Amino acid sequence: MTRFLLRRLAWAIVTILAVATLSFVLMRSVRGGPFDSERRASAAVEQNLRERYHLDWPLWKQFAAYIGPFELGAHGPELLGGDGTDTFGGVLAGDLGPSLMYRDASVNDILAQSLPISAALGFLALSWALVVGVGAGIVSALKRGTRVDVALRLAATTGIALPNFAIAGFLVLLFAFVWPILPVAGHGSLRHLVLPSLALGAPFAAYIARLTRSGMLESLGHDCIRTARAKGLPERLVVMRHALRGGILPVVSYLGPAAAGVLTGSLVIERIFAIPGTGSHFVNSALNRDYTLAMGVTILYTALVCGLNLLVDVVYAALDPRIALEDES
Repeated sequence: MTRFLLRRLAWAIVTILAVATLSFVLMRSVRGGPFDSERRASAAVEQNLRERYHLDWPLWKQFAAYIGPFELGAHGPELLGGDGTDTFGGVLAGDLGPSLMYRDASVNDILAQSLPISAALGFLALSWALVVGVGAGIVSALKRGTRVDVALRLAATTGIALPNFAIAGFLVLLFAFVWPILPVAGHGSLRHLVLPSLALGAPFAAYIARLTRSGMLESLGHDCIRTARAKGLPERLVVMRHALRGGILPVVSYLGPAAAGVLTGSLVIERIFAIPGTGSHFVNSALNRDYTLAMGVTILYTALVCGLNLLVDVVYAALDPRIALEDES
């Protein structure tokens, strides 16, 4: 178990560094810069800004400063900023640097303010998707071949086919003009997250329903289920205590990709519902060429996905003791 966790942690660090490197290359490859929109600024002011954020350094030196506070000098590794210039700790130290557009805030400060909002939205979306999806999948499996099963499968197929921004547009029209009982934009209370979480979680609820149905159908066909029924165990206990434990395993495996999908899907949803979350800042950073903020959000999402996938593996092994976390070799 310990070897497995250490190995996965090492791979997570390698993945984060690879993503940071690729993000740095891609952001610097795009035409334009973070100060191009400031047309009123003189050449001297723009040059001072570039020097302030070390954009006048060679690219390799900028990358070394972004990853860690060291550069390769004539006598080996040297600390950046040793000549009196200010620098930040680098990604390896957990410092994502200053924002190039929000001059009085660092990327860490922006993420600390916006991440709880996005996390609350993602948690609500995934929570109701799990409750509705698992419930619908169980009912569909128990009512196999009936009209209820057909209706639930049709609803799941529709939910998968519709993108979350189309569902969001429908909810905005419905609750802004037809039935105005919920706010359709802004942030400030739990009511503001109801519609965004519904739009964000609908496709995942549909996937979870289909996975639960298939897993339950397979689990209900096991010998242990027939034995439990033959012993006279109530159907409710057979389903909840025995069948569901094995039938929910495909859903647990899906939670890692689902969490990643919630993170990436929230980019569009937050823009539609004007939610000041991490997704909105990421879109603004891409439009404004805010290098450090865009790369910081990308690295944060990568770290979250790696951590959630590791958590899913541990939970999966806990639900099914037959699965070993370590290689037999």
